[in-house]
Amino acid sequence: MNPSDKVQYVQVPGRQCGQRLDNFLLRELGGLPRSRIYRLIRRGEVRVNRGRCKPETRLEAGDQVRIPPHTGPQGAAPAAASEKLKQSLVDRILFEDEAMLVLNKPAGLPVHGGSGIRIGLIEALRQTRPEWFEAELAHRLDRETSGCLVIAKQAGFLRHVQHQFRTGAVDKHYLALVQGHWSQDIQLIDQPLRKNRLSSGERMVKPDPDGKAAKTRFRIKQPFANATLLEIQLETGRTHQVRVHCQHAGHPIIGDRKYNLDTPVIPHKHLALHARKISFHPTPTTSQSTFEAPLPPHFNQLLKNLREHPPLA
Repeated sequence: MNPSDKVQYVQVPGRQCGQRLDNFLLRELGGLPRSRIYRLIRRGEVRVNRGRCKPETRLEAGDQVRIPPHTGPQGAAPAAASEKLKQSLVDRILFEDEAMLVLNKPAGLPVHGGSGIRIGLIEALRQTRPEWFEAELAHRLDRETSGCLVIAKQAGFLRHVQHQFRTGAVDKHYLALVQGHWSQDIQLIDQPLRKNRLSSGERMVKPDPDGKAAKTRFRIKQPFANATLLEIQLETGRTHQVRVHCQHAGHPIIGDRKYNLDTPVIPHKHLALHARKISFHPTPTTSQSTFEAPLPPHFNQLLKNLREHPPLA
């Protein structure tokens, strides 16, 4: 009998303590599409210590996860990472020690595979060096967002840094180029957000009074004729938070094909959103460390064009 044809009970090993349930299942189920995993959880077929759970449930060492039969079409196993991709990840290391990596994630590369994506950054990273085989994402960035991404190499660091993310102790700064003239009066957007998942598995987020609290601070860094470069600080870390808050303010991010529904004033291939800086305590006893990622070439070129070739009046 194929293991997928019967109920399995899997004990969470210590190295995966603190991991989200959905990411745990992605690895355990060998390429089952993310949308299928979410349906199994939503229906209560997946259980943690016999209780119902959510995709974002954090697992503890020794937890027992019930995995139901999951017959039906499965996604392909992660593809082999090309040598070019492996070298690109190595070249993008901003910092590494025995506990963690900080990478300058490129725009266009998803952080993990699933739902038609054969390989993501974390799967490729695990194939790049033997000592990275157990690497885990400490947090996420959208596929089209570039910049600082923290990777855990040790379970203890993963638990420690994810606690900081959950309690708001991580300082996250972004740069975004938005359409139009951002008003100096818009310095804080405090607008709850609700996440919806379409049948295709695609995530869409909308402002909703009954959603989760979401706060974003904005400062104008440089105005242009028909765009504004913003410095952004996140006080919360909701899915697509910066993109939806900018759209809510009437100034969608340039290159955002998901939330910019109007004809773009400045067409651009990539999302002009960059996780520029992140600060946190690497251990409970050390002072805060700050890591910065330089802007990607596409973003620098866009800014150069705006500075050198403003539109005619």
